[in-house]
Amino acid sequence: MLPHACSRRWILSALLAGAALPAAAEAPARSLRPLPRPPAQAARPPQPAPGLGSLVEAARLGGRTGVVVMEAASGRVLEGLEAGTPLPPASVAKAMTALFALERLGPGHRWATRLVATGGVAGGQVQGDLILQGGGDPTLTTDQLGDLAARLRAAGVRGVRGRFLVHSGALPRIDRIDPAQPDHVGYNPTLGGLNLNFNRVHFEWKRGAKGWLTTMDARGERFVPKVAMARMRIAERQAPLFTYESQGDGDSWTVASAALGKGGARWLPVRHPELYAGEVFQTLAAAQGIGLPAPRVAAQMPAGQVIASVQSDSLMPVMRDMLRYSVNLTAEVVGLSASGAPTLAASGGRMSEWLQGRYGTGCRFVDHSGLGGLSRISAADMAQALQRGRGSGLVGILRDQGMRDAKGQPVKNSPVKVPSKTGTLNFVSGLAGYIQPPSGRELVFAIFSADAARRDALGRAEMERPRGGPEWTARARLLQGQLVGRWAQMFG
Repeated sequence: MLPHACSRRWILSALLAGAALPAAAEAPARSLRPLPRPPAQAARPPQPAPGLGSLVEAARLGGRTGVVVMEAASGRVLEGLEAGTPLPPASVAKAMTALFALERLGPGHRWATRLVATGGVAGGQVQGDLILQGGGDPTLTTDQLGDLAARLRAAGVRGVRGRFLVHSGALPRIDRIDPAQPDHVGYNPTLGGLNLNFNRVHFEWKRGAKGWLTTMDARGERFVPKVAMARMRIAERQAPLFTYESQGDGDSWTVASAALGKGGARWLPVRHPELYAGEVFQTLAAAQGIGLPAPRVAAQMPAGQVIASVQSDSLMPVMRDMLRYSVNLTAEVVGLSASGAPTLAASGGRMSEWLQGRYGTGCRFVDHSGLGGLSRISAADMAQALQRGRGSGLVGILRDQGMRDAKGQPVKNSPVKVPSKTGTLNFVSGLAGYIQPPSGRELVFAIFSADAARRDALGRAEMERPRGGPEWTARARLLQGQLVGRWAQMFG
């Protein structure tokens, strides 16, 4: 494994520290082996397995629920309920993005981040401008920029006579994935051709003797450079939790003092990713003895010579991490790279057209992560794409969600594997993938639930944690576990 792959996964783990992984499946309600026959006087009629309608009704989700299970080898539908109803897929959409990118880009695709000089190096000085050129890498980390600074020093550079520029034109700049989300949620960052630490900055606060101590940094596993372009001010108020203002030289935040407690930390989105990456690289270069002026954003990429570069991991492990950690930025950047479209909506549209032509799947995607609530696909179409796309390598990079018991708890050492993708939005929950018994038929399934009216009624301030939302999601996940357990027992 490459060192930067370890760094990327460290960042992903840090970003999602404390996040609960959703329940996915349930163990069979009855034993799979024959039981001794009870005495005749104690015999009771066999209890039929609950029907799909009964399970869905008992979940009390409201709205609509569409489910389907089919035989993986043939695509033959075994059971379904409202399987043709188009519903929001949430992050299950990332499975479709993986199919799209693996075919369009190829599993060996890599992104490069380069340092380009517009003049030669003489006396340790670049005789012109130095440009940090983003190539669209969705997984670039601070540690990789540290390695890039070391390679610049190894190339004999100690400074520049011209400007230090940052260029991110490899991909279109998207201010937010979903404009309806709150400003401060880290899963809704700005996108572009230069994306550092998933375009998130680390905000930490501690209570000191004379008040609050706050820091903003771009921490990696090996380097923790401070950041000045993202600024935080503590405001004496109860609410709102955060306010945000975009300024020409960076991001300006305030946080409510009443919400800070004794201390803590969280990742905030970056809205000026070019300045963020440029400042971090300037700091890391200084640690190597390389003096650079303050970064400036280049609208056009000047011609020049590449003097150092770093590369991403290949696409297949990038997709594995995207699916495991459900990283929205990775999904969107990969989708934009695969489509070549100028906007996120157009890119989602091109993926929808590709799915229709490749797998006969009817769908409408407005993005590649599923964060936008206007995307629609039915359980039947999702399962059909998964069934027909089995040869893509997708099955091997999906997380095994495992089996769950009747209370939603993981079943230890279950022989049944459930490689699948979960998805959650407010009052939207999905699960789709494969059921793999140790022997017998492999199955493909999709489960989507959505209470659109309840979701649409939410105000912007309620979206991070709406009243009743966690309880609704828990019931939806329990239903998913019951259905997967039912299918493993009945058809697997």
